[in-house]
This record gives sequence, structure tokens and C-alpha cells, in this order.
Amino acid sequence: MRLLRALCALAMTGGVLLAPYTLHPTPAFSAVQMPATSYLQGLSWLGHASFRLSRGGATLYFDPWKLSSEPHDADLVLIGHPHFDHLDPADVAKVARAETEVVTVAECAEKLKAAGFAGTIRVVKPGDKLQAKGVSIEVVPAYNTDKKFHPKENGWAGFIVELDGVRIYHAGDTDFIPEMQGLKTDVALLPVSGTYVMTAEQAAEAAKAINPKVAVPMHYGSIVGTAADAKRFQELCGGIIVEILAKTV
Repeated sequence: MRLLRALCALAMTGGVLLAPYTLHPTPAFSAVQMPATSYLQGLSWLGHASFRLSRGGATLYFDPWKLSSEPHDADLVLIGHPHFDHLDPADVAKVARAETEVVTVAECAEKLKAAGFAGTIRVVKPGDKLQAKGVSIEVVPAYNTDKKFHPKENGWAGFIVELDGVRIYHAGDTDFIPEMQGLKTDVALLPVSGTYVMTAEQAAEAAKAINPKVAVPMHYGSIVGTAADAKRFQELCGGIIVEILAKTV
């Protein structure tokens, strides 16, 4: 339209282009996307399936375990099931402060109370959606399909949290399950070790189904699985960006 108007103006003025119709190049449209590091801002891998996320004014932990310090800085602690390598009351105590809320399933709540934890506990189950400390949380299923370590009927969980407009999925201990289809997340934290959870190959298929902006391997380097599993996962994910995080000590 700008070009047409300019040509008309040229015809009417004998070939002199008047100022109101000065042509400027039209910038080409380009979809601007955040770099992978922006989606991972504030995210630290603490080893195994344990992460610290500090973003949008909130600090939360997923499955704190074998922590080397006692920061007492958590607004939220999210724990998906009661196995010792995901729920250790001593590690929860290292990150908790008076205002901390723990969001977890019923079995974990019972174990924390039995250990003397006196803080706020919100009991959830897969399918729940809630707000806690200003963070949007969706509770999603996490279970095995070809092994018996994490039965579906136990109602154990993974979580999708949204902070600062970024959605982060912590899958928990799980296989590639049908519920992963259609999950809306920017970042997917996926177990890759095999034995108790998905293999690297299965996790890569899960990543392709979820199609996050960035995938991060977890659940290796402690009990089972090695850095080779994380690398194998990265190689198999095709066009999906995979970031292998260094462990934060």
C-alpha cells in the first residue's frame, strides 16, 4: 500500500517524490524466541532429581536430597513421591524456613510429620491445580509402565510450575506415559537413567512428544545412570534443544 501511494504521488508530481511519501524499507517479520539459557534462568541442578529454582521473586526446590549446605531460603518445596532419594526430611529441613510451604502427596506428608516437620504442608494428587506463594502449580501423574517401582495406583506425582511466565515440568520418577502428550511446558526435566525410570532412548521419545523449548536430563550420577545417559539423551532428541546442567555443589 505504501508503494502504491508513492507511485501515485510520483505520477501526480511529474516524477518528484514529495516528503510525505518518502519510502522506507519495511523490516522483514521474524519470530523472536528466548535463547535456551533464558528459559533456564535461576535453575540449578543439585544432583539426581534435585533442583533449585529461583525466579520471579520465588525460590523453590524439587526433591531436595544430599544437600551440602543449609540455605533455609525456600518459599516452596515440591516432592512427588516418598522414596528416600526424593524425600529426606533432613534435607527438607536444610532448605525450609518458617514461611516455607511443602507441596506433596499424602505419603510424603505423613513421612514428614512423623519426622517432626512442623511447617505448612499442602497435600495434592495428580490432576490438582493450585497457587502457592504466588506460583502456579499443576500436579501431573508420574508412574512406571514396564516396571513396578512406581505404580500408577500410588498416585505419585510430577509438577508443572509457572514462574515469571516460564513453565517448567519436573517429571518425577516416571516412564514415558500417555499423559505426557499435550503437556504445555517451556522446560522439561526428564529422568534418563533407566532401571527405575525411563532410559535415555525412552526419555528422548517423551521429549519429542512434549516438545518443550528446552529439555534437561536428570536422575543420573548418584544411584543409577551416568553422564553417558545424559549425553545419549541429548544425541537422540533431534531438533529439541537439550541442556546438560553441571551439578551445583
